[in-house]
Amino acid sequence: MGKSVAVVGASADRSKYSNKAVRAYLRAGWQVYPVNPKGGLIEGLTAYKTIEEIPAKVDRVTLYLPPAVGVGALEQISRAKPAEFFVNPGAESDELVTKAKVLGLSPVLACSIIEIGARPGEFPD
Repeated sequence: MGKSVAVVGASADRSKYSNKAVRAYLRAGWQVYPVNPKGGLIEGLTAYKTIEEIPAKVDRVTLYLPPAVGVGALEQISRAKPAEFFVNPGAESDELVTKAKVLGLSPVLACSIIEIGARPGEFPD
């Protein structure tokens, strides 16, 4: 199996970047774990209500939550001990970055869709 990623803040709404990320990672061959407190299915995948429910170690966490909500998710993310932690545009704040570093995470402030060689526009709504 290839690399694995938790898309925290994944949405079933195909116009949202968090949904485009799920599709981009799937197309790139990653094992994708959508995380959304509502659960359900996202792009045919089980959506986990918390990152702690994911039944495997994740290599990367990519965050798609508003900063105030994302700050609250950081402790769970740090316990998952991902090798990489991406904070996508719109999810960053000084408070979030500072707290992430205090918890031992090394936030990468970049669009994770672009980092894997795709463009959000490649994934229509």
